[in-house]
Amino acid sequence: MAKVSVLNMEGSEVGTIELSDAVFGVEVNEHLVHQAVLSQLANNRQGTQKAKTRSEVSGGGRKPWRQKGTGHARQGSTRSPQWTGGGVVFAPTPRDYSFKMNKKEKRIALKSALTSRVNEGKLIVVDELKFEAPKTKEFAKVMANLNTKKALVVLNENDANTVKSAKNIPTVKTALTNTINVYDILKYDTVVVEKAAVATIEEVYA
Repeated sequence: MAKVSVLNMEGSEVGTIELSDAVFGVEVNEHLVHQAVLSQLANNRQGTQKAKTRSEVSGGGRKPWRQKGTGHARQGSTRSPQWTGGGVVFAPTPRDYSFKMNKKEKRIALKSALTSRVNEGKLIVVDELKFEAPKTKEFAKVMANLNTKKALVVLNENDANTVKSAKNIPTVKTALTNTINVYDILKYDTVVVEKAAVATIEEVYA
């Protein structure tokens, strides 16, 4: 089991914690980590590009002129693609880019991401994060004490003061133990976890 120092909000060491090998000490599966990141990015794509084909454009029901004898080329509708206001040939339609990963694969990918952060020394455990009122300056001071700027902060409970304090810092994102994902873990330089959240993560994902 890996031993990690537990720090307080001032950045001082107040103890140590043993991390479970079942979550923070697994063999890193890079393929599944890559798949998890791709899946999340693909699932976030809207795919809402849309144009109308000739069957979807309103109007054009009447033949513009008779078939023969006018000197014009034959035309069946004013909504054909060659007409102004006509439909688009092979028009793009909304597309679903998402693809599914199995639960076991997602779990392995998440544990692999957490393990990689521990191996790189980029996981910081804090005894607790509590603020009497929402204060961005106070939260920034805590981040400075922990010697990190770009961090994913994992909370055990949805503490409104902590979340609001971090909200205006563009390089910090807060998450609960049930909302952490592979992309965020890898995106931020450091993962800051409350001591209570470590126990919850181990209980859920072990």
